[in-house]
Amino acid sequence: MDGNPTGPRARSYCVAQTTPHQILVCKACRHKGDACKPGFVLLKKLRAAISAAGLGDTFEVSGTACLAACVPDHGEPCVVGWRATEKATWLFGDIDPDQPLDDLVAFARTYAALEDGWIGGRDLPPRLCAATLARIPAAMIVTREGMIQ
Repeated sequence: MDGNPTGPRARSYCVAQTTPHQILVCKACRHKGDACKPGFVLLKKLRAAISAAGLGDTFEVSGTACLAACVPDHGEPCVVGWRATEKATWLFGDIDPDQPLDDLVAFARTYAALEDGWIGGRDLPPRLCAATLARIPAAMIVTREGMIQ
């Protein structure tokens, strides 16, 4: 019990998903203890790029709390994650909001088309190969009642 008689409380790091797929952009800098200005810039640009690519109904692009994957010595890097129910989760780092977003849009298009979100490293858009921080398999939770997602 969480002490809230009306139900569970939303945590500051929880992001509701309203579309089949979600792109999360880090907008809080744990190293500075402040908002991540490049993250907000990337968030705005990526929302526009996803919409312009006709993927707005498929992807929600949301800002989120610190994703804890940036490297402070790299200037102002951004961290971006992809997730969807029953799909692998991807995390990319050192994304420069001032660079073209073509590879991020291409990845979104590929990710949406895959049933499980699992992409081989050599099939990633070129700039994302070196930026890959994690590819996390979809969670399979098994209870006494059986497997649930």
